[in-house]
Amino acid sequence: MNASPSHRPHPAEWTETQSLLPSAERDLPAGRHQFHKEQMMARIHEDLRTPSRTSSRTSSRTSATSPVAPVKRSNPFLRRTILLPAAALALAGAVVGGLALTDGGTQDDTTALATGPALTTRIGTADAKGAPQLLDRISLAAADTSAPTPHKGQYIYIASKVADTYIKTVGDKSEAVSSELHSRQVWNSLDGRDGWLIEAGETGDKGITLKGNTPYTGAYNALAALPTDPAALLRKIYQESDAVRDPEVPRDQAAFVAIGDLLFESYPPAEVGAALYKAAAKIPGVVAVDDAVDATGRHGVAIARESDGERTEWIFDKKTLRFLGERVVVVKAKAGDLLKAGTVTHTSAITERAVVDANKQLPGQVS
Repeated sequence: MNASPSHRPHPAEWTETQSLLPSAERDLPAGRHQFHKEQMMARIHEDLRTPSRTSSRTSSRTSATSPVAPVKRSNPFLRRTILLPAAALALAGAVVGGLALTDGGTQDDTTALATGPALTTRIGTADAKGAPQLLDRISLAAADTSAPTPHKGQYIYIASKVADTYIKTVGDKSEAVSSELHSRQVWNSLDGRDGWLIEAGETGDKGITLKGNTPYTGAYNALAALPTDPAALLRKIYQESDAVRDPEVPRDQAAFVAIGDLLFESYPPAEVGAALYKAAAKIPGVVAVDDAVDATGRHGVAIARESDGERTEWIFDKKTLRFLGERVVVVKAKAGDLLKAGTVTHTSAITERAVVDANKQLPGQVS
């Protein structure tokens, strides 16, 4: 398993630095905006019946003629909002952001959404031929069984640093801005029915509950139940993403992102983690990238896939091939885009992964 160390490097190279998913704003046929808005609102109301799980990842690709507000995505493992067009997310984004963080603690007066300049980076060189070999090596590293196996009653703790770029509109002026790099801590029970989230500027100091009747599908037990045969695993991923994927989202991209989501805020058993990387190698369009930088400034190699001008990159340590984080980079800007080539629309870095004995317990604390 690619577990990240507890040491947290200082941020570096912040001229260069979420999707979770690259999700591009595009013109939709007449009636499609309203259709997706209605679908999204129905899902929002459904989520209100149980406490929400949240992610700070933002869908931010937009054109100068159609600026949108920041969009908050719901739990990526449920893969609801990430598979809908950005236009639909923009319509419902303000409501999602207003309702998602109401389950615990007192909101402070700060917000992670700042007004700093947009993060930019050097775009690494992509190599399609090198991807299978790199993924094979990453799979072997992930198969390491030295990480502790969690037991009933324990929780998975993930600490990370995240930031997003979005379009800020004031009056008739729109510009690309990036949020401040901020911390995020998530606890999840093994069955995915209990947990806690603390995200700086988003949840208040106390955080919010992730307790609910609907199991978290990225939970340890759910991951442990996945097939370890790469071909069977990929078929399952395609089937599940096809069931919720908007037709405008490419099928292969949806599958690639779904695998990335299962690798980020999770703790898969070693054999499942290894199978996920081998499954990714079978997705058309996957490439290796010679250099990518996570949210804390750590350089690594990346496995990536491009869709609609944005490239989603999973970043790994160059020597150990440990999973470091992910980012989404604009590689091909369209005419009129406010987000230029080299803009980092989402960046993240895993700083700690651990098994703890209780919800909200930090690694090393005695329960």
